[in-house]
Amino acid sequence: MKKVSIAIMSLAVLGLVSCKDEVKEKEVTEEVVVEEVTKNTTEKVVAKDKKLSFELYPKSDSEAKGKVVIIEHEGKVYFTAEIEGLSEGTHAIHLHEKADCSSDDGKSTGGHWNPTFTSHGKWGSEDGYHLGDIGNFEANARGNGVIDFTTDQWCIGCGDEKKDIVGKAVIVHQGVDDFVSQPSGAAGARISCAAIIQ
Repeated sequence: MKKVSIAIMSLAVLGLVSCKDEVKEKEVTEEVVVEEVTKNTTEKVVAKDKKLSFELYPKSDSEAKGKVVIIEHEGKVYFTAEIEGLSEGTHAIHLHEKADCSSDDGKSTGGHWNPTFTSHGKWGSEDGYHLGDIGNFEANARGNGVIDFTTDQWCIGCGDEKKDIVGKAVIVHQGVDDFVSQPSGAAGARISCAAIIQ
């Protein structure tokens, strides 16, 4: 009887240890699966969004410089420019045709980016506007200015000639865009430049 009891108890203990091992193995497996799913989901989200970040450099003997961040997310492009070294007041900012900031006056970038061949004007105007006509922004007494702009009419590296901003340039002007004068709003000298390169 004692031998039988010991054998039964030994089997029970082995059974408990096996169950515990199975539970532990199951828990570890579930953790790994969760980690893998989380990692893959994160990778998908990152892959879906596109982001460009680059510097603005002074032109036309100015001290205007800064940083531009452009993000494409769910069909919209979010553009933010932070500029310093400006004179206090209103300044224009546009996208120009070529990602070429080599000239001292910024004119190597060509004219406004205008793939739809419309008249220059204020963004959204029924009379027409260039897809590079971002608009005006204010610089404070310290010479700092920020502009935020969002549109679904741009894309980053999509290959559509009427939407793709890669290969264009960001130009900050000394003056104000009057939204009327053709072909560029009489915004004055080009004082800061950045090439949009992917």
